[in-house]
Order: sequence, then structure tokens, then C-alpha cells
Amino acid sequence: MKTIMRKLALLPWLAGLVALAIPVQSADVKGKKLIEFGWDEPGTAFFRTHIVELQRTPFDGCVFHADYQKADGTKGSFTWESWGQKLFSEADLRGAFDDARSIHPGRFKSNFLRFNTAPAKLDWFDDYTVVVANVKLAARLARAGHCPGILFDTEQYDGRLFDYHKQRDAKTKSWEIYAAQVRLRGGEVVRAFHEAYPGLTLFLTFGYSMPWMETEGGSRALADCEYGLLAPFLDGMIEAAQGRERIIDGFELAYGYKTPQQFIAARKIMKQDLLPIVRDPDKYQRIFSPGFGLWLDFDWRKKGWNPEDPSKNYFPPDVFGTSVREALSQADEYVWIYSETPRWWSDGGTPVKLPEAYASALRAARQTTTK
Repeated sequence: MKTIMRKLALLPWLAGLVALAIPVQSADVKGKKLIEFGWDEPGTAFFRTHIVELQRTPFDGCVFHADYQKADGTKGSFTWESWGQKLFSEADLRGAFDDARSIHPGRFKSNFLRFNTAPAKLDWFDDYTVVVANVKLAARLARAGHCPGILFDTEQYDGRLFDYHKQRDAKTKSWEIYAAQVRLRGGEVVRAFHEAYPGLTLFLTFGYSMPWMETEGGSRALADCEYGLLAPFLDGMIEAAQGRERIIDGFELAYGYKTPQQFIAARKIMKQDLLPIVRDPDKYQRIFSPGFGLWLDFDWRKKGWNPEDPSKNYFPPDVFGTSVREALSQADEYVWIYSETPRWWSDGGTPVKLPEAYASALRAARQTTTK
């Protein structure tokens, strides 16, 4: 919750970027993909047993998580426990692997296994052998499920991996020393992903766009930003990337966007403006792909969510459809839809607190070309 509020705090600065007159560019939405990623995120067992229900939605796929079996027979979360000192084996995830191999997604095939940088209770100079092994295991699971790749969630849910001033040895090691070490780790991680699954796509909810926004267009040092170390981490990933690898910047900061100008400006940020914090701009342009995230029940704690009268929501169905269309227009390929209160699927086999008008709006948006 605190992390979301910090991101929302950046929106006034972002608004200033789109105050200028930006011409609306025509672009086709054909072939673009919609991904669902919210509080109704399924596990592998739900995915397997409810695939028909998922296929009925307007999405091309979703983000899902993997659980493991504890010694006492209860479930634990591989997704939330892998970035640390707990080493997982394929035997621990036998159920998840069995589920993944048995899923027949049909048209619902653009699915991404979620892998978090959590709990992150370690320093960049600690031994990363276990983390790298868990990265490889996640990639093998995604490959077993015939997924295009991994939703690599670098959000600081717990440990503050990317905040230089929160690092264990920040008082004795300079920003430059930490940035160099983090860049090495980025290279190790991307090599591990691709060793286990050559050519996979890494889908980030945000890439360089987050630290760039925190610098307020380069006016603040990365060392003073909460996600400053994410930039050298991504530098290391780019440096080590080979072959068909691709990294998606999901640009989570578009959560509340409503106008074509906002999406156009955001694409320009990802393609051009943020290059000053990228170590290898040329390779970045070849590997990184702009995407967008939209929050269906945007900031609902303050703005509310009314399933009985959706015209009262921040995104009424027609407005949401327009935003999705514009996002698809400016994304290279992927747009993801985030939600908390409304659920697109449930154990009961039906959506929850989700008017049908929103599904209709998504279907209409995918058949429209901007003018």
C-alpha cells in the first residue's frame, strides 16, 4: 500500500510532462496483447482447473504465481520467498510443475510466471548462489508451462534492494561501488534466466522509467532515489542479454492515464527521455519494449469503486475502454490490467464486483484503431 502511494505521488510531476501540446499519432492496435494482473492472480492449480473460465475473458493471458509444499504439508509461496537464502528444488515445486505441464491454454497463452525480488533480506555483496539457482528454477517452470516468459517484479515490497541509502554498507561503500556490484548481479540474474529458458521475455511492471521519474527528469541523483540502484541492475541485464531476449517496461505509472497525449508522452520517456541513465543506449533500444499498465479501480480507497453504478467510477466502462485502446496503440505489444476490488475470475466460476460492461469495453478497444 505504501509503495502504491509513493508512485501516485509522482503523478503531479508526470502531469507536467503532458501539459505541452503533443500531436496524437495514429496507430493500429492489431496484434497487441492484453494481460491481466491483479489481486485475483491465480496459482498454478487454479489456472489448471479454471482454464475455460479464463479463456472466456477478453485477455490473452495473465500473471500467475507458484506455491511449494512445506514439510508439514502446508503451502508456501515460491513467488514471495525466492529472493533470499531459501534454496528451492524442482521436487519442492512438483505440484506446480505438474499443473504447468497439464495446462492447455488455447487462445489464453500469453501467460507470465511471477517472480518477485522478495523477501530481499540480503545485501548485494552477500552470496547470491541461492538466488541465482531459484531464478533458474523459475525459468524452468515458465518453460514447462509454455509461457512466453517471467513477470519479474522488482518492486520493493519488503527489503529495500534498490535504495542506496538503505544498503547495509552504504556508510563505508560509495554509490559507485554499490552500482558496480548491482550491475554484476543484474548480469548474473539475466544469464540464469536465459540459461534455463533461452529467449524468454522478462516483463517488468516498470524498468528504467521508475528511477528516471524519481530523478524528476535528471534533476536528482540516482543515489538519492528509492529505486536508484534499479538502473545499474538493468544495465547489467542489458549487458548480459544475448540472442532473442526482450525486456518489457510495463510503465506502471500509467495506471490512471486517460488521454492519448499521456500515452504518447510516456512512450517518448521510455524510448528517448530516460536514455541519460542507461549505460548502453543502443542495446537498450534493441532489447527494451514499451508497455503500459492500467488500474481498473484506480486509487479506489480514495475514489471508491461502485459495481452497481460504474458511471461513478474513476474509469467508467467507456472511458476505460478508450484508455485501453490508447495504451494498446502506443505499446509495442503488451498492456496489462491491474485491479484490486473487482475480480475477473473466482472459485465460484464467475467475476466478482465486475460489471460486464468492462469486459465489453476491453473487447471493443481491441477492435479499434486510433484516428
